[in-house]
Amino acid sequence: MQWTFGRLSDALRVAASFALTHKTISGFSIDSRTIRPGEAFIAIKGPRHDGHDFVQEVLKRGAVAAIVSEERRMTYPSEIHKHLVGVLDTFEALQQLARFARRSWGRVVIGVTGSTGKTTTKDLLAALLSTRHQVLKSEGNLNNEYGLPLTLLRLQAGHEVAVLEMAMAHKGELAKLCSVAAPNIGLVTNVAPVHLEFFQSVEEIAEAKRELIHNLAPPAIAVLNADDPQVKGFGEGFSGKVLHFGMEKAAEARVEQIADHGCAGSEFDLVFGPKRARVHLPLPGRPHIANALAAFAVASLFKIEPADAAAVFARFQPAPMRGELVRFAPGFTVVNDAYNSNPRALAAMADALSRTPDAHRRLLVAGEMKELGPTSADLHRQAGERIAALGNIDFLAGVAGDARYIVEGAVAARMAADRARFFEAKETAADWLAGTVQAGDWVLLKASRGVALETVLEALRARFAAESAPAAAGRE
Repeated sequence: MQWTFGRLSDALRVAASFALTHKTISGFSIDSRTIRPGEAFIAIKGPRHDGHDFVQEVLKRGAVAAIVSEERRMTYPSEIHKHLVGVLDTFEALQQLARFARRSWGRVVIGVTGSTGKTTTKDLLAALLSTRHQVLKSEGNLNNEYGLPLTLLRLQAGHEVAVLEMAMAHKGELAKLCSVAAPNIGLVTNVAPVHLEFFQSVEEIAEAKRELIHNLAPPAIAVLNADDPQVKGFGEGFSGKVLHFGMEKAAEARVEQIADHGCAGSEFDLVFGPKRARVHLPLPGRPHIANALAAFAVASLFKIEPADAAAVFARFQPAPMRGELVRFAPGFTVVNDAYNSNPRALAAMADALSRTPDAHRRLLVAGEMKELGPTSADLHRQAGERIAALGNIDFLAGVAGDARYIVEGAVAARMAADRARFFEAKETAADWLAGTVQAGDWVLLKASRGVALETVLEALRARFAAESAPAAAGRE
């Protein structure tokens, strides 16, 4: 939508400078480092920095307005007052602007949540819908109380549908996001033991995820994972339409005849009613099959058919650090899945590594999984036990913090001690990996965001020449 000072003042219900009423605003930012000429800056007070301290700087760099607290407004030089919009709370102003944008636009919003797979599912869904519609999607991980409003503020009149990733780490957060975005369609990928630092059980996590379904706006369509009992239960008592996806025959959207090539991708039949298509998915591991199926289930509501989806999936490339495949000139391949991790996701990707055919050796670099609370050590040990039980992981490297217990669990489960090592520093792990990896090897990098395990890949790139990603399974 076209923003002006007048529309901004209407949205916030405040007075604007008469001289600037018709002046246009090209966009909004809360980051003084990336502000562009023509944008409005929203001065958010964060835990480390206060945006109010950078208001004069962003105006000098071309920002046309700054939304500031009324309390701070009068502390600035009088010559910039006409560019300042004073509000009681700048964070509330951000959300109020986003609500105004969403209400003014008035078309379909799809909310995507789940413990794992949100970002890739969102990207797959946007790719499917983009074949027929103008789509606004959350970029990167702009999925929280700041990122979601900023995404909505990018809405333009030409957009026909919005696909929004919606994250939460505490009870009530999804309900708040829904109060801003008013999603009409809610997709829940799964419920898994994540954020246990803030929840007492998986059941509590499920109830928090259910907030998306409880807060859907009409026509209120819930798209639910039939293979996840917790998620499937979200349809009970729901008054809107429910669409299920999964391996179950009862699911409206399902997959059959899976050929799992581990980290090299997969092939499967995508089925919806009487129609089916063979899919070549160039993404590592079975979880991505579920992500693709979830995306298709929502897309089917927009008349996307299995054959349409197959064409899109075949050429899909994941976002960096989310199953990204990097082949190196010496002949080894790295699966960079280092953006985040949790016990379920690590187990699934380790299984994918074990299933990868024609690998000379399989090396797993597993960083610490954060936010697991008091059960962290046990969950890390159990992860190590599962890795050892696979039987064909040739080397295991645990990196940082509680990842030591992954190694401990693997060795306790009879993985040879000389094949399982712990490194507190990722730089040391990178040196070890660079000296160990050989032609034909497959290497998996998996860790929570705070570990920044992608630096291991950067170290490999500094030492070896990287080529393009390998071809997807079943395709040349």
